[in-house]
Amino acid sequence: MARYLLGRLAGILIVFFLVSVVIFLLMHAIPGGPYNEDKVPLSPEAKANYLRKYGLDRPLVEQYLLYMGNVLRGDFGVPFQSPTETVTGLIARTWPVSASLGFAALLVAIPSGLLLGILAATRQNSWLDYAASATSTLGLTVPNFVVAVWLVLLFAVQLKWLPTGGWGEWHHYIMPVTALALAPMALTARYTRTSILEVSRSDFIRTARAKGLSSRQIMMRHTLRNALIPLITVLGPQIPNLITGTIFIESIFRVPGLGKFFVTSILGRDYPMIMALMLLVAVVWSMVYLITDILYTVVDPRVRLGKSRS
Repeated sequence: MARYLLGRLAGILIVFFLVSVVIFLLMHAIPGGPYNEDKVPLSPEAKANYLRKYGLDRPLVEQYLLYMGNVLRGDFGVPFQSPTETVTGLIARTWPVSASLGFAALLVAIPSGLLLGILAATRQNSWLDYAASATSTLGLTVPNFVVAVWLVLLFAVQLKWLPTGGWGEWHHYIMPVTALALAPMALTARYTRTSILEVSRSDFIRTARAKGLSSRQIMMRHTLRNALIPLITVLGPQIPNLITGTIFIESIFRVPGLGKFFVTSILGRDYPMIMALMLLVAVVWSMVYLITDILYTVVDPRVRLGKSRS
């Protein structure tokens, strides 16, 4: 296990380096820059001073080496769109908001999706199964920003139960969390139902029934545990998408999170912010897949990381 973890961590460092190179080259391959005359009316002298200040007048190789040298010291630069603070400070201020919203959506989506999938599988071809399938289809086909608009129209405009947006109070979580949680909940319910039905037809389940175990014991000890393995694979990629911020949901509900900077930094050619966000996403994705592989060994003890099967 230790050798496997060290290998995966080394792989994350390689991914970090490759992502930094690709993103850096793509940023400078796009025509334009942060101080174009059509966006920022500056005199040639002022523009030259800004380019010199941020090192943008140097060759690309020198710019990259200078940037990565600062990154290794924990300095990700100054965002062009908010020059009064550092990139690290901006992310530290906004990411906790997006992460709290994303984790709240996961806490709603995963348990409710599991419950819905279990009920649908144990009552196959009943009205409950059809209702769960309809809910899953709705959650997977309707975009979350459309769901967000529906929620605002119903609960804020028509019923006036909730505010249209804002942040800081518990009721500000209800609509954005619901909009974010619907798709992963539907995905969880769909795969839970399919996995449970597949596992239920296995020989060891028939053996457990022959031993006289109750349906509850079979579900908790055997069926659900084995059904979680493909579910972990599916749910893993959902986590980075939620905790790194969602531009549409945060914009609709006026959530002061990190999501909007994924768009504004690209539109404004904010090179330090683009690099920091992409590197953050790369690290989060890599760590989520590492944790997913480790969870396999928890759910199924037969899985041994870093060892080949005989």
